[in-house]
Amino acid sequence: MALDWPNLLTANQSRSLDAYALNGLGIPGLVLMENAGRGLTELLLAQKPDSVAVVAGRGNNGGDGLVIARHLDGAGIPVRVLLLAEPAKLSPDCAANWNIVWRSQIPAQVDPSGASLPKFLAGADWVVDALVGTGLTGPLKSPLDAAVRAINASGADIFSVDLPSGLNADTGEPMGDTIRARVTGTMACLKPGLLTPRGREHAGEVSVVGLGLPRLRDKAWLV
Repeated sequence: MALDWPNLLTANQSRSLDAYALNGLGIPGLVLMENAGRGLTELLLAQKPDSVAVVAGRGNNGGDGLVIARHLDGAGIPVRVLLLAEPAKLSPDCAANWNIVWRSQIPAQVDPSGASLPKFLAGADWVVDALVGTGLTGPLKSPLDAAVRAINASGADIFSVDLPSGLNADTGEPMGDTIRARVTGTMACLKPGLLTPRGREHAGEVSVVGLGLPRLRDKAWLV
């Protein structure tokens, strides 16, 4: 993929890119989320999954996971969703995609405590880690830390959205409990932490997923 912006962005720069796409270019957040989710689904489908369990957090990382669930369902892949948050606490774009999943009657459940995760994960050969992304600044707290432990212990292959939950995007160091993925689809550009030895241990095979952005001729956002 030819880029006219750096092919390696820190967490802050990634957020600046998102903000520029939203506010500078006027691309709606739902469009960015749809593009991300579609690209992530293509990456996951290449792994030929038989059954997928999506574990979604309350932010936009979770929203990407919900888009994945919808596209997997459309492709005929058995998929189920566990929302690890109250629907009223979701980010706006995540909430919009949760409503679509719910209305589509894709098997889905709400469990803010995560207590049902071991049973929910049983039988899936792939788990989508859509808990948190580059916004994480410290160790995961309950129930996310316990969710990471349950996903790692599930025996399924793990597909992480943007980066493994719990991993520092810039340093590649685990910040407490951290997902160990087989495949990571990271959005727009690589993050420095995915290239470090520790980061590679947790991220597995890493691929960049495009957001459908045009050429970015204005570089004022890159700080």
